Amino acid sequence: MRLTFLGHSTVRVEIGGRVVLTDPLLTGRVGPLRRIGPSPAPDAYADADLVLISHLHGDHLHLPSLRRLPPSARVVVPRGAGAWVRSKGVRGVEELAPDEELVDGGVRVFGVPAHHSGHRFGPRSTAGPQAAAMGHLLEAGGRRVYAAGDTDLFDGMDSLGPLDVALLPVWGWGPTLGPGHLDPARAAEAVHRLRPRVVVPVHWGTFALAGLTAVPGGPGARMRRLLVHPPRVFAATVAAGGSGTHVAVTEPGDAVRLPVAR
Repeated sequence: MRLTFLGHSTVRVEIGGRVVLTDPLLTGRVGPLRRIGPSPAPDAYADADLVLISHLHGDHLHLPSLRRLPPSARVVVPRGAGAWVRSKGVRGVEELAPDEELVDGGVRVFGVPAHHSGHRFGPRSTAGPQAAAMGHLLEAGGRRVYAAGDTDLFDGMDSLGPLDVALLPVWGWGPTLGPGHLDPARAAEAVHRLRPRVVVPVHWGTFALAGLTAVPGGPGARMRRLLVHPPRVFAATVAAGGSGTHVAVTEPGDAVRLPVAR
């Protein structure tokens, strides 16, 4: 098993003879957001077999990124969103919901719940597509990997463990977090519930509002800190909790250094 953190919630997971991408976001901009650092190179996603979409928000279901993927890739979206995604020119679309499963070669994928808005345009909109947000549990060769997508803590989270690896969000792209997200402290509580051997903090350090990091003084300084500090605060909190979970803090674009299994 090999993992590469491509930025935001996008992780390349090589497992069970398959290349799996979570919530691919591959471009340098998303609406008003700008990527901090280079975009992933095409060889990071050109061989994708399976693509797992957790929910419909534009930084997770990113249509321009999905159109860059090979036509052979299976693009798995939350149940109820398939027709809308196909209408946007995305190929190979299938649907999955919590408590459902699919098999791709040697990989079995289980849909699991998430506590997050499932509406394309956010929790207060009533127009446009909607489908329940979800996470994914991958199993192959005796390994279990949980990709949370966007979520807050939810009832039943402890039933997903124990895990080999958990991909947990620890922040976002702005100076504050809205409802349905994990901050470093709540992500550490998720570790307590999930009991993973390794956790990879994601959803941090990749995008910011255009120009905000260059603003002098308070707002700019806060955003610059938030591009760096959340996974490190999370790692310190997990260590203080004594769970024994290894926190693999990984910079966007880097391979995840997994500890040798004992």
